[in-house]
Amino acid sequence: MKNFAGTLMKTLLMALLLVGLLGISNGQDAVSAAGKSNVSHNAAKHTMNIAHRGASGYAPENTMAAFDKALEMKADYIEIDVQLSKDGKVVLMHDAMIDRTTDGSGIVDDYTLEELKQLDAGSWFGPQFAGEQIPTFEEVLDAYRGKIGILIEIKNASQHPGIEEKVAAALEERNMDKPNNGKIIVQSFDHGSIAHFNALLPNVDTGVLMGYNAEGISDAQLAQFATYADYVNPNHHMVDADLVSRIHDYGMRIAPYTINDQSRINELMEYGVDGIISDYPDLVGHGNAPQYN
Repeated sequence: MKNFAGTLMKTLLMALLLVGLLGISNGQDAVSAAGKSNVSHNAAKHTMNIAHRGASGYAPENTMAAFDKALEMKADYIEIDVQLSKDGKVVLMHDAMIDRTTDGSGIVDDYTLEELKQLDAGSWFGPQFAGEQIPTFEEVLDAYRGKIGILIEIKNASQHPGIEEKVAAALEERNMDKPNNGKIIVQSFDHGSIAHFNALLPNVDTGVLMGYNAEGISDAQLAQFATYADYVNPNHHMVDADLVSRIHDYGMRIAPYTINDQSRINELMEYGVDGIISDYPDLVGHGNAPQYN
């Protein structure tokens, strides 16, 4: 009887353990309707560290110097801005005008790639960066693929028809169109552009950017976003714990922008955001490495 009782007890314990494991599995976070989310919202409580235009607090934005600094600071992603040159090349530039970040003047798409390459994109930030060039999208992919994640923002899509196809083609040519770890994300304030990109490369994570709106983000908007996006990335002043929870409920993730204040970063991490976009990636903690499903 002792042996029988011992065997029965072991069987019951194993059954309880199995039920517990199944419960954990079934409790994992939902995947968005877009169907590409790979990282659990609760993956070791890791918050993705996204270097805004590279480590742009320390080096000129959207340059190789800023990306190298982000890599040195162990950021998880670099965020880049892409537009088209006059001759249809995908280049990195945030503003529609080149005046603020180069020694040139005028609109980006009034210049060919060759002309843009002649500009100094570093001296405005500091003399030690003199001679930094405007990179092409393909140069960035080739330099940093496999080293750091890349969050790609499509700028002014309506002024650059076909830019989604060009970004998609560059990723496809490098076999980066089917990432299995979420390390490529494409986002834009132009939500139609993101829906279009999602149709082109449905396996690449996508995000919608949201400017500040005092009325917040409605459930109807979130439901619509979830049909083609994996991320909702709003101005951080809109973010509270309730918004984070609602975005997660719709199976999406959230990486607000642009936070350069340590106390606010800490607060947002307490809310459970999935990523922090900052000019200073050294402000974002590295408690645990990300875990992918």
